[in-house]
Amino acid sequence: MQTVLINGGGIAGPVLAHWLRHHGFAPTVVERAPGVRAGGQAVDIRGVALGVVERMGLLERASAVRTHMRGMSVLDPDGNEVHRSTEATYSSGRLDNEDIELLRDDLVRMVHERTRDDVEYVFGDGVTALEEDASGVRVGFAHGPARTFDLVIGADGLHSAVRRLAFGPEERFVRHLGTYVAVFGADNFLGLDNWQAWLRDGGTGFGIMPVRDNTELRITFGFESEPLGRDSDMLRRLVVDRLAAMRWEGARLAGAAAKAPDLYCDAMAQIHMDRWSRGRVALLGDAGYCPSPLSGQGTSLALVGAYVLADSLARAGSDHLAAYTRYEERMRPFVALNQALATENPGGPASDESVGRAKNAISLDG
Repeated sequence: MQTVLINGGGIAGPVLAHWLRHHGFAPTVVERAPGVRAGGQAVDIRGVALGVVERMGLLERASAVRTHMRGMSVLDPDGNEVHRSTEATYSSGRLDNEDIELLRDDLVRMVHERTRDDVEYVFGDGVTALEEDASGVRVGFAHGPARTFDLVIGADGLHSAVRRLAFGPEERFVRHLGTYVAVFGADNFLGLDNWQAWLRDGGTGFGIMPVRDNTELRITFGFESEPLGRDSDMLRRLVVDRLAAMRWEGARLAGAAAKAPDLYCDAMAQIHMDRWSRGRVALLGDAGYCPSPLSGQGTSLALVGAYVLADSLARAGSDHLAAYTRYEERMRPFVALNQALATENPGGPASDESVGRAKNAISLDG
């Protein structure tokens, strides 16, 4: 039984672990957080990615916790409504489509619960070293003892440690899109009832949506900027200051951001690489081909990529090089179309036609 170390316990890594276990592999998922991560924005499961969730036996459960938006208002900088729609929202597209929008932490939790009984999870640790030889990869960890695995998969996001160790510095592969986005939760102090509010003021803007039966808000705040680094305290201060300067509800939004335990802020960026594998190491999801949240397709790429990678490994037997080649051949056209969604319409969503084409541009049984 081949052993596979997966660095990253978000969505891509555990979904890959599920399918590897299904095919007879022995996966281990390592996650640097002390447990299953909470918080995060609403994410979309679209097109062919719905088939992955269905084959995992999770489609009904995902549908049960989907958002139920009635529509959205677009506001001017003073909070006056300039447009409303009961047909679509910026976060999920048309409300009458079959795609599923749900909170990221709900999806992470249900995938973990689906896999925890037959997959080894190691929380509170991460990969720090990779040494490959003809028999496997010796993996060093921040806290636990070194172990050897047949294969190593980096499913550890935009700032992937596995990518850095196996391929080199992040700067070689990252393409900054000129924007930062912060996501955080708050009480529903606006009294929104399954209704989103979106506001843009020059180079800043936010979207607010109610969740958890309208008891909470998820706030997504974006601002234009050149690369700023990754100092979380500095980024929080910047988010608070820029929110405070906004005219409509700026003070309350800034106060919520200042005390939010789940605030996350990072650059909107894409990862572009000539290859997603080297030797026994391969990359999955954002680690190899992050499309950025501006595409709305990061979760779907993670789900489909995990399925295709596991299928490729299963078909290739012990020939991991052939498996990785097949994985890239199948995924690259799909990735290219979905990454293009982020830049098709700067400052706004991609067209329905482009999204429809991109989300279905692969077959799970190819």
